[in-house]
Amino acid sequence: MTAFSQLKKSRKARTESLKEKLEKEKSGGGSRDDRFWKAEQDKGGNGFAVLRFLQPSQADIELNGENAPPFVNYYRHMFKTPAGKWFINNCPTTLGGECPVCAANSELWNTDIPANQDIVRKRKRQQKWVANVLVVKDSKNPDNEGKVFLFEFGQKIYKKIEGMMFPEFEDETAIDPFDFWEGADFKLKIRKVDGYTNYDKSEFAAPAPISDDDGEIEEIWCKAHCLSDFLAPDKYHSFDKLQTEFDRAVSSAPLSSGTA
Repeated sequence: MTAFSQLKKSRKARTESLKEKLEKEKSGGGSRDDRFWKAEQDKGGNGFAVLRFLQPSQADIELNGENAPPFVNYYRHMFKTPAGKWFINNCPTTLGGECPVCAANSELWNTDIPANQDIVRKRKRQQKWVANVLVVKDSKNPDNEGKVFLFEFGQKIYKKIEGMMFPEFEDETAIDPFDFWEGADFKLKIRKVDGYTNYDKSEFAAPAPISDDDGEIEEIWCKAHCLSDFLAPDKYHSFDKLQTEFDRAVSSAPLSSGTA
């Protein structure tokens, strides 16, 4: 088959892929933020990199004081409805606001109908964390090495950080992995397990300074991004706007009444 014949044969699949991309962009999920680093995985779903979590940026300290946290966490809804439409938005409950998706989910869950509860599981809010990292090793994209990026991660990696700061056993020493001098590199190990991305084998290395040169450490610190931006009110839509987008996404999506 010639390249042109293949082009003609696969045009419908490309159209569907394009429609999905446009749906994502319409919901705010298609724009790329070059400040973020993401691990590249091979065809088997495996990936490896070495990162160093960084202390809060100078901007964050100026805004929030010396005790500014080195990460932020927020909630987000990201799901595709049976109608083939995407809904991707930050959840206003992050800032203590009300969310139409969470409200609709509560109503569905309280029906006690398994099919409706399955829908809730697919579109529930997801908790995400964002921190600054120095990319120490990235074999797939070596140009990233030595650069500072934002890194978004979920609960599994957060628990790894928590485990370093609050060890379970008395023979383990508590370590602040964000500390420039006494922290530790994080070896990110990604596998595909039962069809899902798995981070269980990820681990911290032995504690060591990020550099022996304080001047170099300061240069790295000065490149850290401001995390407070992720909690700015303008990053969260109003209840009414979210309701409109949510209604558009779930229109024509079948819900179960619990009857056969």
